[in-house]
Amino acid sequence: MLYGMAELEGLEFGKSDFVLLDEVTMEQFMENLKLRFEKGRIYTYIGEVVVSVNPYRQMDIYGKDTIDAYRGRELYENPPHLYAVSDAAYKAMKRRAKDTCIVISGESGAGKTEASKYIMQYIAAITNPNQRVEVESVKNVLLKSNCVLEAFGNAKTNRNDNSSRFGKYMDINFNFNGDPTGGNINNYLLEKVRGRGGRMMEGL
Repeated sequence: MLYGMAELEGLEFGKSDFVLLDEVTMEQFMENLKLRFEKGRIYTYIGEVVVSVNPYRQMDIYGKDTIDAYRGRELYENPPHLYAVSDAAYKAMKRRAKDTCIVISGESGAGKTEASKYIMQYIAAITNPNQRVEVESVKNVLLKSNCVLEAFGNAKTNRNDNSSRFGKYMDINFNFNGDPTGGNINNYLLEKVRGRGGRMMEGL
């Protein structure tokens, strides 16, 4: 299955899953990531984990056609994408009738908020149209709260002049049919002091 996915993209795009590398070294890892990024492939798997590189530009890989291509498919049937991980988590939740969680981690400016937005966009698109307003509501709160938190809690670091010191926990609730019924977002102060040589505010 993994090799079929690699063939689907073609060797010119590098290895779509890092477990397929002939030799797993940092040099090989970065070389493969760089090649895929240069070819417009910002997502790469490590097993069931997806590595994302922020392109800092709009990409035409999040529309309805892409959502339809990933809907109901297995993780490795299509090239790596956030939609594949979102679909896998959603199906696991429905199949097992248990909570599932997607962890988004990365440095400041890596695109974590954007990733959250695309995951919620996908969930909203594949669930009951009458309930999509619930997911959209959580997404809107996420985007609006970002501005407020960044105004109060950001700091200058060696890598970023506007680095957030807050973590977010987003919770979307579903009924037994798998349709969203509500949700909320909790924000956590990760550290009061961050970075050096910069001006910062104390935590809220």
